[in-house]
Amino acid sequence: MTPARRGLAQLICLVTIVLAVLDMNIVSAATVPIVRELDPVHGVDRLPWLVSAFALAATALLPLYGKLCDVYGAKRVLLGAVGTFLLGSALCGAAQSMGQLIAFRALQGIGGGGLMSVTMVVIAHLKDPAERGSGKGGAMGGIVAGIGMAVGPLVGALFTDHLGWRWIFYINLPLGLLVLVGTALVIKLPPAAGRRGLDFLGATLVAAFATGLLLVTEWGGKDHAWTSPVILGLGAATLAALGLFLWRQATAAEPVLPLSLFRIREVRLGFAIQGLVGMGMTGSIVYVMLYLQIARGVAPTSASLYLIPMAAGMTAVGLLVGRLTARGHATQTFLVVGAGCAALALALLGLSGPTTGLWAVCGELALLGCGLGQLIGQLITVVQEAAPRHQLGVATSGIRFFQSLGSALGAALFGTVLARVFAAGEPGRPLGAVRTLGGAAREHALRSFTDAVDVVFLSAGGMLALVLLLALRLRGAAAGAERSGQEPSVLAA
Repeated sequence: MTPARRGLAQLICLVTIVLAVLDMNIVSAATVPIVRELDPVHGVDRLPWLVSAFALAATALLPLYGKLCDVYGAKRVLLGAVGTFLLGSALCGAAQSMGQLIAFRALQGIGGGGLMSVTMVVIAHLKDPAERGSGKGGAMGGIVAGIGMAVGPLVGALFTDHLGWRWIFYINLPLGLLVLVGTALVIKLPPAAGRRGLDFLGATLVAAFATGLLLVTEWGGKDHAWTSPVILGLGAATLAALGLFLWRQATAAEPVLPLSLFRIREVRLGFAIQGLVGMGMTGSIVYVMLYLQIARGVAPTSASLYLIPMAAGMTAVGLLVGRLTARGHATQTFLVVGAGCAALALALLGLSGPTTGLWAVCGELALLGCGLGQLIGQLITVVQEAAPRHQLGVATSGIRFFQSLGSALGAALFGTVLARVFAAGEPGRPLGAVRTLGGAAREHALRSFTDAVDVVFLSAGGMLALVLLLALRLRGAAAGAERSGQEPSVLAA
């Protein structure tokens, strides 16, 4: 491919990532109008399914997408994923009931899971041989994804307020059609390694494990007590699915997530770090929005604007890191510095109170963005460079898989922490009642809520501190490979 054609292909990939990430977050701003129109009586009770249907479907199929890329080629798989995503988007926009919308949202998630992971495989294949190891493609993809996470709620709010909630789905159609045509005409990739069998049993088992884990984290402590028969039974079934999946991967001729990847230190540490980063981002974005709306009384649309400093920090630092890695600076160094910045920002957010200046909060979010800008995307490059070339698809989808699981676990963990700490300060009072209180009771409830959110931020900061320690080990592994004259991809534990 010529440099101009390669650049156009990379732009198409970035637009595809924007589609995927925005749609994961954009619905949260439109839940009230959706319920008001489709099911004003029982719609609120079904909202968790509307929000989680996309994530459940996308996460469950991630490992299979990676294997499909390695067997049939990333371009074919991307075309199929985009087509499925567009069909789901059109049906979501035309839904006439909450049940229909939830089902179509799951269909949309089946395609959406491939948009992000398969696109990163395509970007890796599009790299010029001289660019490999620079981290350029993965970093840009990660930056775009991070910005999408930050501005998704704002975009959703604007569309809902001015065009109606159905347009948060319809807007995908023209953009998605451009991606389809561009992918078919512009992107040229080397042929796949060859037709091999697919481990459908392994794909089914890992989908069952991911779905069970996400449902446990979604229901536990909210819809059902952690010690209820439903959660205990679902947890046992999830562990059984995990055990069967590991057995299948150890015995299958063509495993969907080869256990041999975990013998590569960079891949193993990259998966672990990405999961922790997913947890930390959940603790920052979700609970910053809660803090601003409940403790500071900021309207939802205005609260979304406070994420702009974080997006700006991610963009500026991410672009700088991309240039520096292209000049030969070690990717692992930026992982260490980024984890340190993000951990410090979350610690500062954990020290915030009801009277902390909102400009200080913006500064802390900008610092958090500077840290995340050095983390997001860089790990994809590390794993892709360490993994064998014929397993590029499963290694890339593995990164996304562990990030999704980390985000789900983070949502459950931080939600439990928030509820427990708030209940200790306000026994018997539900969190939603804070806004209805007045006088001294409101002040005390706000103090208890702020204390609970502070614990969440400090917990997320602790996870980023653990990322820092793991990144130091990752840097040591890479340095050791350079000193010994070996390729990092052949280093075993």
